[in-house]
Amino acid sequence: MSFLKNKLLILFCFILIGCSSIPANTTNSCLIFSERYLWYKHTKKVEQKWGTPIYIQLAIIKMESDFDWLAKPARKKIFKVIPYKRPSSSFGYSQAVKGTWEQYKKETGNKLATRARFKDSVDFIGWYTNKSESILKISKKDAFKQYLAYHEGWGNFKYYKKNKRVIKLAKKVEKQSQIYKKQLSKCKNSLNKNKYIIF
Repeated sequence: MSFLKNKLLILFCFILIGCSSIPANTTNSCLIFSERYLWYKHTKKVEQKWGTPIYIQLAIIKMESDFDWLAKPARKKIFKVIPYKRPSSSFGYSQAVKGTWEQYKKETGNKLATRARFKDSVDFIGWYTNKSESILKISKKDAFKQYLAYHEGWGNFKYYKKNKRVIKLAKKVEKQSQIYKKQLSKCKNSLNKNKYIIF
């Protein structure tokens, strides 16, 4: 009996590692989904639920964490050597901060959501971009402005023109989203044909 438990524990660890590891090529949406098919199911569900295109969901995650489920901001350093505090509470795929994540859980009722789970992270992005459209009147297909709102927050969005660094990041997100969109146009049909994996 203990032998069977050990085998199941090892199998669970392999599944956890496989689901949590970073895809081999994070610049190609088709390769990401061929490696992580369930991720396609999750992003497709978010697109249907919130109206946020899959390619924009991916582009935001690519910029924020490069698909690292345990991503955190680098620590500040004292005298450029001694590690100090992190600049924010950002964590996980979406790099959501604690306060906004708690707001998301409260408003959606997704009380068990975790920032280290891809399914919850893309749903958070869908929720956030939906609110950006409602509050700031930004189209969910506008990767550039959606990322500005995502990075700066709804209250600080109006000041983005003063921040050249964030404008540069938003342009990268916009460019990457178009690359993902073009790639998906070539593999979306084959991804949709696989109806045997449920989400």
